[in-house]
Amino acid sequence: MLDWLSPMVLLLLPAPLLVRRWLPPFKHNTTYLRIPSYTQLQQLQQNDNRRLINGLGDKKLNLLIALTMWICLLLAAARPVWFGEPVSVSNEGRDLLLALDLSDSMKIKDMVQAESTITRIEAIKQVASEFIERRHGDRIGLIVFGQHSYLQSPLTFDRASVAIQLNEALPGFAGSSTAIGDALGMGIKLLRNRPSEGRVLVLLTDGANTAGSDPVVATSVASESGIRVHTIGVGADSMETTDVAGAAVVVDPSRDLDESTLQLIAEQTGGRYFRARDPAQMERIYATIDELEPVPDSVTLRPQRSLFHWPLSLALLCAVVVTFLRFRFGELA
Repeated sequence: MLDWLSPMVLLLLPAPLLVRRWLPPFKHNTTYLRIPSYTQLQQLQQNDNRRLINGLGDKKLNLLIALTMWICLLLAAARPVWFGEPVSVSNEGRDLLLALDLSDSMKIKDMVQAESTITRIEAIKQVASEFIERRHGDRIGLIVFGQHSYLQSPLTFDRASVAIQLNEALPGFAGSSTAIGDALGMGIKLLRNRPSEGRVLVLLTDGANTAGSDPVVATSVASESGIRVHTIGVGADSMETTDVAGAAVVVDPSRDLDESTLQLIAEQTGGRYFRARDPAQMERIYATIDELEPVPDSVTLRPQRSLFHWPLSLALLCAVVVTFLRFRFGELA
């Protein structure tokens, strides 16, 4: 859509007519002198050229070029702009890191979904992938940890690549132990120099810290750095299995989960602790995190392209034509 940023300039369009109407005409006061015969011949040649131009309508041509230049200059001064279709652009959001436990216990098949049972890692991948897709405008990163912690995906706006990295992660990749303190430390290292209002770490585990540094020490550093940590404890309260004799027994698959430490981490950093016993609870947890760390609102923008150079170029072309005619045929009448 075409619009004008300074349309009031167009009110000057009739200015030349007003000047012509109210100001007296310019009069030539020329004193003629006798000139040598050679100069008279040159003057006769110039008169011939002028008659040629006059034959083409000299005065009308001058008037047309002058009006075209005036109109083009006013159109350029009015600043024409072409506005494109509205485009929705997200404001820059948070720097959000997901820290995922990949210890061997993530293979435990205790997540009940639609009358079937799936492993913990399968449930996490399903729910976390949808969570990542919803985080428009956020920089998302992925840390995986077991015996050691590793940066699987750095902070990026490319949510699809983070989801791919998440789905390719398998239990045992980082070792069989659980280094919660190391995962916190890596998250702090990546987030501490980011803008203070949007640094968030979501740590998910199904066990206790059995390797690496002390998570309590890392929690103090995270608190001092202003990094919010939300913790999620994964695992069902009970599951049915068989003993060595083949008899059915009910066991607690989450007996190794250190909920007190996860609660301490969340409380000291201003985050929340959540307990996920099945995929449905996990979905509600990530929905709650969406509420606690809302996605930034999008802003609608209309791309604009300035067009003032087109009428200005035409005015310049008219000036070039006038200069050429004056140079080629002498001063126009």
